[in-house]
Amino acid sequence: MAKALAAGASSRFWNIWRIVGWGLAAMLLLLPLVATQFTAGVMWTALDFLAAGIIIGGTGLAFEFLVRRGGGLAYRLGAAVMLAAGFLLVWINLAVGIIGSEEDLRNLVYFVVLLIALAGAIGAGFAARGMARAMTTAALAQGIATAFAATAGRGEPPGLLGLVLLNGAFIALFAIAAIAFRIAARREAQRKLSA
Repeated sequence: MAKALAAGASSRFWNIWRIVGWGLAAMLLLLPLVATQFTAGVMWTALDFLAAGIIIGGTGLAFEFLVRRGGGLAYRLGAAVMLAAGFLLVWINLAVGIIGSEEDLRNLVYFVVLLIALAGAIGAGFAARGMARAMTTAALAQGIATAFAATAGRGEPPGLLGLVLLNGAFIALFAIAAIAFRIAARREAQRKLSA
């Protein structure tokens, strides 16, 4: 009986967070729509809204998928941080670019980082231990991308310091996700031993 009550409370908790999450996703799409009505500084086209919808919706669906796979709070935290890093990396690249402008093909190096992370996650079957390795690899790939950006984008906005700081933030996010997944894997192993 106590387990059923706890499961029901947990289910209600996550349903509330799902509503909040998808509500925030809708707000992210509505903000530029409203802004285009009142300012010339925001001029989104239908293609911009479609791309934003795919990025935001895809991130939300990926989080739903990972949360439904199970795992405790550490796994969910790792998933959230990993997806936030991926979302921001894509969003910044499409909006303004990290190396030069958003049209600069050198920015494709960051999509390679995301492909490496995705391949590692799929290869691990989204299991916590493998996800930790995938996020560690993504952090290393982001470090290599940082070195590339520092040499390829020298003298261009955001400048060397800006490139290092921005890329360092992404390295930190992937590393935090790796740590969270490692904690989740350790807790899974402890649960199996005590069962």
